Amino acid sequence: MTETIVADAPVDPAPPTPTLRQPRLPRWAPLGLAGASIALGVGIGAVAGLESRIQWGLIAALLYVALTAVIAGAVEGKRQAKDRLATSLIWVSFVLAVIPLASLIWETIARGVKVLDVFFLTHSMNGVITMDEGGGIYHALIGTLEQVAIATLIAAPIGLLTAIYLVEYGTGKLAKAVTFFVDVMTGVPSIVAGLFVLSFWIIILDFGYSGFAGAMALSILMMPIVVRSTEEMLKLVPNELREASLALGVPKWKTILKVVLPTAIGGITTGIMLAVARIAGESAPILLLVFGSAQINANPFEGAQSSLPYYIYEQWANGNAPSYDRAWAAALVLIAFVMILNLVARGIARWKAPKH
Repeated sequence: MTETIVADAPVDPAPPTPTLRQPRLPRWAPLGLAGASIALGVGIGAVAGLESRIQWGLIAALLYVALTAVIAGAVEGKRQAKDRLATSLIWVSFVLAVIPLASLIWETIARGVKVLDVFFLTHSMNGVITMDEGGGIYHALIGTLEQVAIATLIAAPIGLLTAIYLVEYGTGKLAKAVTFFVDVMTGVPSIVAGLFVLSFWIIILDFGYSGFAGAMALSILMMPIVVRSTEEMLKLVPNELREASLALGVPKWKTILKVVLPTAIGGITTGIMLAVARIAGESAPILLLVFGSAQINANPFEGAQSSLPYYIYEQWANGNAPSYDRAWAAALVLIAFVMILNLVARGIARWKAPKH
């Protein structure tokens, strides 16, 4: 049999496989667009004769959002342009929210450090003429610490027990009523809480102005925050833990005490600390109930007492340069106090967080 040898015919190269990758903007594009927007915003503001730097910033923000959407749509397509637009709006909103906060902190630090020293922290305003330099916040600092501590001792146990009832036992109309009133109390203005304590404690029961009266008003403001935060933390505890404990014959109250609360203790503590930070700067109830004093009064249950919010209001109302400096320094101390509480809350939450 003869074999026929056929020469291999030339094979045409395969057509190139179309790529699925879409063109993308380089990584430095957002920063480049931000820089270009700032330059254009400053230029437009200067040419238009706008004196406010805030107006320049708003123009730059609008240009950044518009340029991001247009350039992303031309290069990356309509779908990616929508994503870029949403991202740019989020970043612009974040910057617009941070700038006032940073400006406030910077202004407070710049003006508050003028008189903030050891003498300022360890002396009161007793015998100090408001138009003269000197004096301090020792009496107001003691008042704030005592009032906040008493309010925490009142609000934290009540809020914790209320949250446990709502999560572990609450059913029916009573639980719905408690939830409704907690929601209502969350939106109650601080001045209303102060008026309630003023009418009941001072006018009806005829007790005098004191730090304890102010602490009761602060506890009213603190309670719904503690209830809500504790309730959410308890809901995060897996039901399997409760069921396993109950299956072993452990009573429900002991399951809550030994299983549920230790599991959620980090979040509960964080919520309480944040509630404390929330009430530390309240001024309206203090103006109505504590009445203010230039002397050191370490007894919160008798006599008028000062606090940092009241001290700031009082010094600013004096209307002279030394009082303004003392007010800014007291505001700086109050901000530092709130920031320390927030840092402590975050530290406790991280310390008590479940280990992975």
